[in-house]
This record gives sequence, C-alpha cells and structure tokens, in this order.
Amino acid sequence: SPRRGFAQARCGLLPRAGGPTIVGVMRIGAPFVLAVALALPGCADLPFFQRDPAAAAPAAAATAAPPPGARTAEALDTTSDAERAAALAPPPAPAGERQLGQVQVALGNPTEPGFWLRSALVTTPGPGRVATAGGGSLAVDLIPGEGAAQLSLPAFRALNLPLTSLPQVTVYAR
Repeated sequence: SPRRGFAQARCGLLPRAGGPTIVGVMRIGAPFVLAVALALPGCADLPFFQRDPAAAAPAAAATAAPPPGARTAEALDTTSDAERAAALAPPPAPAGERQLGQVQVALGNPTEPGFWLRSALVTTPGPGRVATAGGGSLAVDLIPGEGAAQLSLPAFRALNLPLTSLPQVTVYAR
C-alpha cells in the first residue's frame, strides 16, 4: 500500500531521495560507538578518576599480611600479642572522642591485617574505637566505606566475637 511505503520511508527503513537511510546512519554511528567504547577504559588512568590508596588502606598497617595459603583464623590473624594488648587498652582520654553511631558489623576481608572498621558512618580516615554491648572496647583505624560495615578479623578475635555473627558496635572517633 502506498501509505505503508511512506511510513517506512519516513522512519528511514526505505531509501528516499535526499534523506538518511538506516545504512547511512550505521556507517556514521558505528565508528563513533566503537571509538567511545575503546576510549572509555583509558579514563581510569586519568588522575581525577583514581582513588587515594592511603585513604582506602588502614592508617597503621604495620602488621604483616598473612602468609599465602593461610586458611584458619589463627593463620590469617597476624597481629602480635603486644598489638592486641595496645588495641584493647582503655582509651587515655574518652573526653576527646565523639560518638559516630551504632552499626551492625560483618567480618571484613580476613587478609587485610590490623585492627580496623570500614563503615559509612566514617567520613574521614583516622583513629577511633569500637565498643560492644558486652562491654568490650578496642582501638581501631576508622576507614570510610559504603554499604555494610566491616570489622577486621583481628578485631573480631580481640573482642571475642563469633566470626559468623553480625554484632552491633558503637563507633567512636578521636
């Protein structure tokens, strides 16, 4: 029908005199799409897209990384008894602390050494403390995060928290 041919020509499905066709649009559009797809991965190398590795890592990561092939909590927890005792020591001046809030924590990456908490409650990295409902308290490095809060394996062990639990802790910043 003549009406149907007109509609197909208007949509670019049929060639028409002086107008673009689907084939013409594809000839122009395909190279552009290909160029954009090849250029985007290179954007990660631009300086304003890179994250500051110091902000993502715990402030005091002096503890050694676990050995390759470590599978148990004892093997993954490389903190020394002295580091554990220092973290468990009561804070020198609680008056300088401010409470950030309460959060349920999950076990963080067990291969990341040190005593740390990663949470959305934290806006800037720095020293802090977590306290459990049972009265346990531990000095930790506070790390800004997104999503669910995570507490390090050494922190879970120092506070005697079951590794499969989701305990609620109160977070303090110094």
